[in-house]
Amino acid sequence: MCADLHAIANQVSYGWGMIPVHACLGEREWPTSLFPKNGRYVLPVRDSVRKPADLDDGDVAAVRLSIRT
Repeated sequence: MCADLHAIANQVSYGWGMIPVHACLGEREWPTSLFPKNGRYVLPVRDSVRKPADLDDGDVAAVRLSIRT
């Protein structure tokens, strides 16, 4: 997936390689951005999303993403 994201980054990024996305985790949805780091992307997850999902640092979660244009 990172290669696919990298391929479109120049078309959708608003600077520094950040890619605007709409994220969905369970019933929670929020606009955010993917941040490039070491050839991969980091997805920040708000406390208001993380806490109800009982997620902590290092946990793995299934998140649905769509690119915002």
